[in-house]
Amino acid sequence: MTTAGEKWTAAYVGAWTSNDPAQIAALFSEDARYLTNPDSEPRVGRADIVAGWLEDLDDPDTWSFEWWIVREDAGFVVIEGRTKYPAERDYLNLWIVRLDDEGRATEFTEWYMPRPHED
Repeated sequence: MTTAGEKWTAAYVGAWTSNDPAQIAALFSEDARYLTNPDSEPRVGRADIVAGWLEDLDDPDTWSFEWWIVREDAGFVVIEGRTKYPAERDYLNLWIVRLDDEGRATEFTEWYMPRPHED
């Protein structure tokens, strides 16, 4: 049985691959908070999240992402992953996602650490 966190993460990767505004928007509640950079304000609200995503998108086929659920409990999901950008860099990722009853994120927080590039 697929969990809500697994469904959400797979949908996130699908939106990351397509950069389709409707797919991105479907991931988040209307008043969601999206935090990825400690030096900037969080994106707040679905429209701001979609606009920010499209300003800073990754082109398809320029990256790969492996992930697994570390912990999931009643709408609280911790995801660990590794993003590989073969042309330039790799990152270890840790995501904390809070999901509403409809499986949309009300809050997304991401931490990432650069790793030595692997050929």
